[in-house]
Amino acid sequence: MTTAPQALRFYPLRDSVTMLRRNLKHMLRYPSMTVTLIAMPIVFLLLFVYVFGGTLGAGLGGPSGGRAEYVNYVTPAIILMTVTATIQGTAISVAMDMAEGVIARFRTMHIARVSVLTGHVIGSVIQAMISLTVVIGVALLVGFRPAAGAGQWLATAGFLVVVTFALVWLAVALGQVSKSVETASNLPMPLVLLPFLGSGFVPTDSMPTVLRWFADYQPFTPIIETLRGLLMDRPLGNHAWLALAWSAAIALTGYLWSKRLFTRELAA
Repeated sequence: MTTAPQALRFYPLRDSVTMLRRNLKHMLRYPSMTVTLIAMPIVFLLLFVYVFGGTLGAGLGGPSGGRAEYVNYVTPAIILMTVTATIQGTAISVAMDMAEGVIARFRTMHIARVSVLTGHVIGSVIQAMISLTVVIGVALLVGFRPAAGAGQWLATAGFLVVVTFALVWLAVALGQVSKSVETASNLPMPLVLLPFLGSGFVPTDSMPTVLRWFADYQPFTPIIETLRGLLMDRPLGNHAWLALAWSAAIALTGYLWSKRLFTRELAA
């Protein structure tokens, strides 16, 4: 016979699945958000490949460089921008739940508190994977030619899940701390723009000293270099470990911050 405490152990998983289903249905009901999140990195990809690619590619490879070389260089940054665009949508979704009183209704229900947050997190990770598939497909159409084998593609997929999971937890916290949906759309903007201040679009050694120092030590540079190494079959060096360490730190910060904000909201 199952005792009450034993039965309660299954509630977080069951409730998380329910909340995930809710978020997936919301995503299907309002596909314009997903389309918008996919469109932004595609626009940047086309802009940098077809407008700046010839000049920047020549800077990378000299006379033998060009648009074909630059699309291979810039695609990892566009992939990361796809993830950061998704977390902007996550922050907006969480802020909408807060503003519309959905959280207040959940407060009166017999559900595991963590399930409300994990539903958003897992749903956003799934949304990001869909977006990444589309963006990488477009990159292949415009000339991206990765040298990765099957194992490296699997490692890339796993790495992207880890990075997305970390950033989504931070986005959930930003959505909760926002006073309005408009604020939630603006708070993650530095994360959307941070790849520009790293090695995503040009090598850091071409930057002024102060900017180069920031670019070398900010979290997105090792993430981009890890993606670039996996996709182009190049040595990863210390970039992978640094990227995983940054991801762990961001995930832990986002989770603890989100949990504290959510608990405070329920207690209010």
